[in-house]
Amino acid sequence: MDLFGVVKLIHVFLLATVKYFITFPYALLIGLDKTQAIIAVTVGGISGFFFFYYLSTVLINFIKRNKIHAVHFSAKYLRVDLNRFIQKFKIKSPKSLRKRRFFVKFRNKYGFLGIIVATPILLSIPLGAFLLNRYYSRKKYVFAYMVLSILGWALIFSAITFVLAKPL
Repeated sequence: MDLFGVVKLIHVFLLATVKYFITFPYALLIGLDKTQAIIAVTVGGISGFFFFYYLSTVLINFIKRNKIHAVHFSAKYLRVDLNRFIQKFKIKSPKSLRKRRFFVKFRNKYGFLGIIVATPILLSIPLGAFLLNRYYSRKKYVFAYMVLSILGWALIFSAITFVLAKPL
């Protein structure tokens, strides 16, 4: 494999860490072999889930710990009442409010397994990792279920590809 092929593999791997569903057709469109595409997309999706799950843990803990410090710092040194400032600009646009309502309804209706199954195809890997960490971090085998979901979708994508693929 030449350098350009390695760059394609890295590109597909990095794209799969964020948006798993569109990466497999994209990998085939840019000229990767079916086997290379399946491996790069699957490993990218699993790696992306682990990365974003632990990143969201760090961010959630950082925000919880430093929220009070930020309010005191802004009041003392910037002479800004941060709580009042946040409330003033907290008016939600209807679009962001609709997204939040969608995620809450989705979580309430489908729960843990819904998020697990829908993360690779409907939600993005970072969003699914954040939702799982935020609402189901104490649940056992979160990583195993998510890896099984990513592998299952990879199996479905590869089966569709091999069935619909035309011989050259």
